[in-house]
Amino acid sequence: MATFLYKLGRFAFRRRRFVALIWVALLAVAGVGAATASAPAADSFSIPGTEAQRAFDLLDQRFPGANADGATARVVFRAPEGESMKDPANKAAVERTVHALRSGSSQVDRVADPYAAKALSKDGRTAYAQVSYKVTGFELSDASKDALKDATEDGRDAGLTVETGGNALQAIPETGATEVIGIAISAVVLVITFGALIAAGLPLLTALIGVGIGVSTITALSSTLDLSSTTSTLATMIGLAVGIDYALFIVSRYRAEIAEGREREEAAGRAVGTAGSAVVFAGLTVVIALVGLTVVNIPMLTKMGLAAAGTVVIAVLIALTLIPALLGFAGARALPRKDRKAGKAGVAGEVHGRDAAGERPNMGTRWAHFVLRRPVAVLLTAVIGLGVVAIPATSLELGLPDDGSQPTHTTQRKAYDLLSDGFGAGVNGPLMLVVDGRDAHAGESVKSAAARVAKKVGGLDDVAVVTPPTFNKAGDTAMLNVVPKSKPSSVETEDLVHDIRSTTHGIAQDTGAKTLVTGTTAMNVDVSQKLNDALVPYLALVVGLAFLLLMVVFRSVLVPLKAALGFLLSVVAALGAVVAVFQWGWLSSVFGVEQTGPIMSMMPIFMVGVVFGLAMDYEVFLVTRMREAFVHGERPGEAVVTGFRHGARVVTAAAVIMISVFAGFIGSSDSMIKMIGFGLAIAVFFDAFLVRMAIVPAVLALLGRSAWWLPRWLQKLLPNVDVEGEGLRTQLADTHAADGADASNAREPAGV
Repeated sequence: MATFLYKLGRFAFRRRRFVALIWVALLAVAGVGAATASAPAADSFSIPGTEAQRAFDLLDQRFPGANADGATARVVFRAPEGESMKDPANKAAVERTVHALRSGSSQVDRVADPYAAKALSKDGRTAYAQVSYKVTGFELSDASKDALKDATEDGRDAGLTVETGGNALQAIPETGATEVIGIAISAVVLVITFGALIAAGLPLLTALIGVGIGVSTITALSSTLDLSSTTSTLATMIGLAVGIDYALFIVSRYRAEIAEGREREEAAGRAVGTAGSAVVFAGLTVVIALVGLTVVNIPMLTKMGLAAAGTVVIAVLIALTLIPALLGFAGARALPRKDRKAGKAGVAGEVHGRDAAGERPNMGTRWAHFVLRRPVAVLLTAVIGLGVVAIPATSLELGLPDDGSQPTHTTQRKAYDLLSDGFGAGVNGPLMLVVDGRDAHAGESVKSAAARVAKKVGGLDDVAVVTPPTFNKAGDTAMLNVVPKSKPSSVETEDLVHDIRSTTHGIAQDTGAKTLVTGTTAMNVDVSQKLNDALVPYLALVVGLAFLLLMVVFRSVLVPLKAALGFLLSVVAALGAVVAVFQWGWLSSVFGVEQTGPIMSMMPIFMVGVVFGLAMDYEVFLVTRMREAFVHGERPGEAVVTGFRHGARVVTAAAVIMISVFAGFIGSSDSMIKMIGFGLAIAVFFDAFLVRMAIVPAVLALLGRSAWWLPRWLQKLLPNVDVEGEGLRTQLADTHAADGADASNAREPAGV
């Protein structure tokens, strides 16, 4: 592989105009496609194989035109202190609003009048009108949303408090200024690392080009493939992080080769042939982890993973081709100013820290020596520290965000609170029961079965109201609404869903009429269960494939095993930090968390997938150089020092960049994006600085030569992909000898 990538790097350097033109053309094509693409047809959240999804599908079949998954809005009215919603003036204002809602848009299916539907609170001060649409929330036109907002003005003009909840007003989340700050921090880190604006700008430029192509392609395909706005946000987040990091390693290796006295084209070829091999395998681990999300069988999660994986592939290809091409354009300007003025092409000490030449050891060398002197103390400190941070994860509560998790200043959150105060918390998350009587026993009717269901369910502890059943035209299916006493995201409501299902199961055995429980709350319960069931198979698949991949890279059994165990430690610690901030509320004001509550149900499996891939980046970049040194004759301890001397500074810079990019999304207005940004940022921090920089060298120091042990029979089975560039070094040495050059000048490439 190293030889192929070496040739690719030299080709890209020589044909830089051609290579740059191809990438610019791809960006232009993707941009045009995004600009001309139609809006997404929907933002559906289907969960195949769950009871809640089967109930939705049944409703679509038996109640045609009911639009079970259509957008909804609840317009909540609150009378001033001392007044009632039954007062003539207030009632007239509500009726005008209801009329405006019905006539405001052709996408409105029906509007339930609060007085006809008896949607009045016991104290008479609160009422709500339920608006149902023919289309989903993301299919709603701007005109329909504007009509919904304008309709509430009549009530406000009459002195009422009017707020709107539901998914009809959902919008693309805003990330705020912190995302820009994250990129700015990345730029500063790159300038400090490279000491040259051109060299610092190349990773940023290529990362933005890669993200531009990836996100534009996602936007262009969003209508066809039904991709949500969250998909492109995730692709942006991961694409920026890995794009900058991969380019950083290639540029650093190029400058190291220049410092060795190589010609520019030769340096570009060797940089891509050696550091590029690590980029390829690091990218593969990320892609495996993201594509592996398909085993969960949640379409939304699958699309997010595949789109992000596609962006990672683009980042790898850009690092291998566009970076050497741009280095060809940059010339000597890619080097620090002091080196250009001095007339020498080198960055001595920046990446190398040549201790053998008598120069002062760099920070990586000093840290490696410290760990080698105290491996047990360093290992115990890091493991115990991560273990303490992981403690909150034992109280992890899962759920999906609803209006109760919205910022307190939003109309959705205000409507949620008004409904909770007036009708009880459960009214914000009603359950829907679908009684299917087509297979009822002889002599049984769906009406009698529905009546038994209503009576049994109404007697459960946490049930506030059970509405009378509604029947379809065929008379074989009934629909009932159940309002819990507890809020939608509570453990009590989750238990109620299970209680209803166990209760109605007995009725189904007696009558043959099956009852299915659905609604947003029931869907959340089913999602959480499905994700929990998929976690172990997903871990086995992803970690197993990555373990095999790392065995091929490192030619070792214990090093990949150590990498996997270290990752599990960092991801559990990251989950603990997420629970502490977003569920317990610790430091919530610092991170802009206005409402604590359950952790997003897909967060654990999502973090496992994304963080595993990203964690392996640093494992590959750092440990590959250690293996290279060990293979070439250094003792195990010396190999650890060599790896840190050559790679610690660059890996540290890469981690800081990735953390700053992810942390930039903490400023998002969307609670899910905020949580993902925080979780990924803290996970990378733990993994890069505690696991890879502390636990890894400590474990390797304790294992000694056994760390690189591989059974002979396995050595014969595993392919030799030459990540360290040994084959490339030999080939180049032979080429130099054949040309009459001094073969000793074909030095072993310096690792990143």
